[in-house]
Amino acid sequence: MSLKNVIATDRAPAAIGPYSQAIKVGNLIFTSGQIPIDPASGQVVEGGAAEQVARVMANLQAVLAAAGASLDDVVKTTLYIKDMNDFGTINEVYSRYFTKEPPARSCVEVARLPKDVLVEIEAIAILDKK
Repeated sequence: MSLKNVIATDRAPAAIGPYSQAIKVGNLIFTSGQIPIDPASGQVVEGGAAEQVARVMANLQAVLAAAGASLDDVVKTTLYIKDMNDFGTINEVYSRYFTKEPPARSCVEVARLPKDVLVEIEAIAILDKK
């Protein structure tokens, strides 16, 4: 029996490469980086950093829900952003999703992201086994 379980949902964009949307191992969930693709259209959402972060967070919520988790279960995120000048906007939108006990976080400016999006976010969540 494998210790890892592949998590997949059609409520978030399908993987665009050889990877899973998330992997669950025990009570830990590791999401792949989510980018601002609308799962219905398969297209990058229109707009700037604010619109892209909102779509990324919706995608993360969908992947986590498929694993039986929510944003409240997230303990760590990593943000990859194309332009640190967007940090304030990204932070403002991101903060709407983590209103209490926000997770630990890293934020890194990168040269380029898939499909030339402005932001990609991955998360680690833990399910309480109470």
